[in-house]
Amino acid sequence: MMSGVPSSTGGSASTKLDQDRPAGLSDKRSPQILLIHTGGTIAMRGSADGLAPAAGVLEDAAAALGPPGARLSICSFDPLVDSADIGHEHWNRIISHLEDWSGDGAVVTHGTDTMSFTGAALSQSLAGAPFPIILSGAMRPLGTGGDAESNLELALQSALTAPPGVWLAFAGRTVAATGLVKRHSSAPDSFRAVTPPIGAAQFRPRRFGDVRVAILTISPGMPAGMVSAALAELDGAVLRLFGPGTIVSNAALLDALDAALRRGCRLRAVSQCEQGGLAPGAYAAGAPLWRLGVENGDAETAEAALVRLWLELSEARPEQ
Repeated sequence: MMSGVPSSTGGSASTKLDQDRPAGLSDKRSPQILLIHTGGTIAMRGSADGLAPAAGVLEDAAAALGPPGARLSICSFDPLVDSADIGHEHWNRIISHLEDWSGDGAVVTHGTDTMSFTGAALSQSLAGAPFPIILSGAMRPLGTGGDAESNLELALQSALTAPPGVWLAFAGRTVAATGLVKRHSSAPDSFRAVTPPIGAAQFRPRRFGDVRVAILTISPGMPAGMVSAALAELDGAVLRLFGPGTIVSNAALLDALDAALRRGCRLRAVSQCEQGGLAPGAYAAGAPLWRLGVENGDAETAEAALVRLWLELSEARPEQ
């Protein structure tokens, strides 16, 4: 459930920022920003069990930090969600609100733990969006002297100034959300972008279906039986390989991958390295994978590869 249906005409869903319009903006109307608040550290408060999402915190701060003269429409998840619980149904709700938005830009506030997954999900599902969509969050909550205020202010400003597409506003920078890596669990500057933004000739929002996908990291000594059992439960999987695309020499493991592919399970490979991608054919240790028909994820992050499989499998099953 979402509280506060977007509106540009006032009321509880639309907050007119009580400041003058900046020079250079058209006199015809105020710029319009949609803010979708999912939850996350940025608007948490302490509880007996630790930080937890708190209603009303983000909304009050956004009204004070937004660009001068802008009109802000706020949609908040109800209940708010810790990003550890974000799933495809949440992505679809975000997509639906953004698909219907006709303003100048949008901001999505989100927890940092799964920001890279949501960045990839929105970048691919909303490729070709005609306005900027800015993801943001914080490592410390609003009102605690941390990064929340500056990140939120940057996100709201970027919603009116960034190029069309999906971006992350964090630690003083706005970067492409296509291939985000959370490189630190607690530092204010905790993200980097390792792939460029996605372009599309046409804006055609896509939805995520109820398919079974996962990321499997190949490691030394990995039991083939475990991989076989995991793949038996999946419609698709991302394999995180060594370096430029190598895998342990284990006939039983390769047999498990072959059996999954033969029954129609999609397997897409990426590197465990942040950058550089895969190089099929460079090493004999990776040759069996390509002979089996494992897909080359090239320089995709594991999150981006997972989203690609998720969307393509969803579109192949329209009944879902």
